[in-house]
Amino acid sequence: MAFPLSRRSMLATSGAVIAAGATAAAVGPAVAAYADSAAPTPTQALRRLLYGNELFASGHGRHPHQSLADVHRLAAGQHPFANVLGCADSRVLPEAVFDQGLGDLFDNRVAGNIADDLLLGSIEFGVEELGTPLIVVLGHERCGAITATVNAIRTGAPVPGHIAAIVDALRPVVEPVLNQPGDPVENGVQANVRAQVRGLIDRSHIIAERVHAGTLQVVGARYDLDSGHVTLVR
Repeated sequence: MAFPLSRRSMLATSGAVIAAGATAAAVGPAVAAYADSAAPTPTQALRRLLYGNELFASGHGRHPHQSLADVHRLAAGQHPFANVLGCADSRVLPEAVFDQGLGDLFDNRVAGNIADDLLLGSIEFGVEELGTPLIVVLGHERCGAITATVNAIRTGAPVPGHIAAIVDALRPVVEPVLNQPGDPVENGVQANVRAQVRGLIDRSHIIAERVHAGTLQVVGARYDLDSGHVTLVR
């Protein structure tokens, strides 16, 4: 689906699109029209994120909305355009990998990107009170929480401290794919992303109602630590 650009928008964004090269072009230059918009629809919000990631991964990030003026502008309230359920991994900062800034994303981060009741309530707050049209469950390559779960299942060794709670939450997701072809950690990462997407919709009537109405989209994604690219997990 193409979104027409005004002449002013084309002039303002064409430089960034050209600089980003073929990777950004693959997402679609028209997405740049929404690079600074409120992204009122789920489709526009997702395209804005993917466009930002292409800029980041190609080394042409704009680092928007990070000035003192933005701090002052947002002091009275926030209107994030996407709700992210991400991993606590220090290398997977949503604002960085999606080339966003202050006030753009409603972040919920925990090791293994697991939506327990507390985190689900936080995500629902972003949907109900802030009106975010998009939820992204963001897993990542070589996830430490998934790796710990794989090791615990295979070795039967005890897991120290409250880390055991993370492994216990991930075990039902990881165990069924442990012996599938391919890398067990990667299989677990993708299975967990899909499971969390399903869980958000199945466990929350707030989310499910908006998904059914078409005003909210819940998608899974995977961040590649080696390339910086985000790809959707179907």
